[in-house]
This record gives sequence, structure tokens and C-alpha cells, in this order.
Amino acid sequence: MRIGELAARTGVSVRSLRYYEEQGLLTSVRSASGQRHYTEDDVERVGFIQRMYTAGLSSRTIAEVLPCADAPSEEHSDAALERMAQERDRLSEHITELIRARDALDDLVAIARAHRETLRAPAAR
Repeated sequence: MRIGELAARTGVSVRSLRYYEEQGLLTSVRSASGQRHYTEDDVERVGFIQRMYTAGLSSRTIAEVLPCADAPSEEHSDAALERMAQERDRLSEHITELIRARDALDDLVAIARAHRETLRAPAAR
């Protein structure tokens, strides 16, 4: 199938599919005229890549995990599990930082509201 059909079947833009190929996440066979052609298996692969992106993994990390999907083995599986655990820890740390930032913003909002009320109080008298 050509790139447009793969895009339509997966709900992923043609531009994203080209990016996946640039990053080594997806491969195609080129026709004599240079058109990309994909297999039925690539529909599933694009879905897998999308799930990994949704989980917050970078294209570099996805490339590190793909060998487990491409050639399952105990070694690949162990490496993929370790890499995914590292990514999970990184995401957890980022979530903690975001919560701290949100809490600091909540404090600033409370201070600003209190200050606004002190400004309004004399006018009401």
C-alpha cells in the first residue's frame, strides 16, 4: 500500500509517517519511481508507535524498544522492560515537578485574589 493509504488506515498524517521513517521507526520499499510502499504489518506497527508516543516515549526510546517487537527474545525483552521502566520513572518525576508548579501557581492565585480583595475593600466603604 502507498503512504496515503497507510495514513488513512492508521489515522496518522503522511508527514508523521515520513518522520517515523526518518527516525528509523518505520521502513518502506521504494518503487522504481520512488514511491513508498508499505505492508499490512506496517498498519500494526504504526499503531504500536502511536501507543508508545501516547505513553510519553520519545522517538529515540521507541527505537530502542522496537527490537523487542521485531525480534522477540529474552534479551530484547529484558532491555525493553528496563528502558520502559526508566521512562516510567522519568515521567513520574516530571509529574511530581508539574504538581509542584501547579501548587506554586495556586499559591500565587490565592495571594493575588487576597490582594485584589484588599484593593476593593476601601472602595466599598
